[in-house]
Amino acid sequence: MKKSKFRRKPIVVEAYQTDKEVIVETLEGPLRAAPGDWIITGIRGEQYPCKPDVFEETYEPVDDAHYVEHDLVASGTFN
Repeated sequence: MKKSKFRRKPIVVEAYQTDKEVIVETLEGPLRAAPGDWIITGIRGEQYPCKPDVFEETYEPVDDAHYVEHDLVASGTFN
């Protein structure tokens, strides 16, 4: 079987920067977010906190005028 290389597709998430300490219920359990942290909502509705420096390195604003939302598509190996 030949191995191939893959790149993660860019995804669009919603996020807000909190101004107070909050507990975020994540898929892995509750996590504490500090003031200034970003609270991200993933493509399946899951939430998780992100430190400001990591958020700035990882995400960039989306221009709503050029963004088109797509339905989720399943992937897998077909025989």
